[in-house]
Amino acid sequence: MTAPTPQLLGGTDKAAIMVMLLAEEDASKILGQLTPDELRQLAGTMCAIGEVEPQAIADAIAGFSRSTESGGISGHGRVDNVRRLLNDAVGEVKTDNLMRQVAPEAEEESLPALGLLRWLDPKIIGEILADEHPQAIAVLLLQLDTDVAAAALAALPEDMHTSVLHRVARLGPVSRQAIEILEQTLNSKIEKLHGTIPLTMGGIRHAAEIINRSHRSLEKRVLPKIGKIDKKLAKELENEMFKFEHLFALDTKMTGVLLREVESDTLILALKGLEEEQRDQFYGAMSSRAADGLRDEIEMGGRVKKADVETAQKEIVAIAKRLIAEGELVMGEGDEDYV
Repeated sequence: MTAPTPQLLGGTDKAAIMVMLLAEEDASKILGQLTPDELRQLAGTMCAIGEVEPQAIADAIAGFSRSTESGGISGHGRVDNVRRLLNDAVGEVKTDNLMRQVAPEAEEESLPALGLLRWLDPKIIGEILADEHPQAIAVLLLQLDTDVAAAALAALPEDMHTSVLHRVARLGPVSRQAIEILEQTLNSKIEKLHGTIPLTMGGIRHAAEIINRSHRSLEKRVLPKIGKIDKKLAKELENEMFKFEHLFALDTKMTGVLLREVESDTLILALKGLEEEQRDQFYGAMSSRAADGLRDEIEMGGRVKKADVETAQKEIVAIAKRLIAEGELVMGEGDEDYV
């Protein structure tokens, strides 16, 4: 039997094989860096190469390995490269925290204006951006969390709202150079106001999140002490720590225990503020007949005030807290795990 003729591979063939060996997401990133001519040539080869023998794959990998033996990896711009990779992997907020730990010297050189912008009070952001062009404001708002961007927009003069939102909706691609120019402008403004801009840090919500993520014993120990210092603050913390959405952690049995203590009208109002899939937890703790009846009452009830929904949900939370204190209701795997 005549041995099959080995495939003779050119440089483009080997490149095509290497790209086809990658995961689609990684291959797409590489293809996105090519010029139109390079992309056309490589794509044509990928389509035309047909079946690829194992030996041809090995030759392509070996050729790639040989081509990198003398190349090395440059250290220039390493921190920026790592930051971009981390941004794609875990998001910008986590990346900022990681980079401060692994490359503190590089991170302390400067605090980018866009990064600082995220820490400012939305009203201050509105004041800083008020005299900027709507296009620039749109770009900057899109760098912020949606809630912060909405509050910053509200702080702008009302006659700017329409033009800014129109540009947000129609913005499309923005070059890196344009963002760098905006950042330079912001830096100069923030430098002029340095020492007068309050950074919004901490607050009741952040304190409550820390307590929620700590061991239950910390809550039992700390909240009473805070109550002796500031009763109002202790109450606000307690309200922030236990919201209606925390009830979603209840299993079917515990949801049933809770529902037995809740008036029908209160439950109907409370569930009005939920998405249908969120209501399923409560339906699942009832009989099919009761759940169907509750669905009908919610649908036929028409629109209700948001304030009434919030009041009903607070009433149910109060009932849940009472049942927990009485030992009748358990959140999570046990009392020590509830939030």
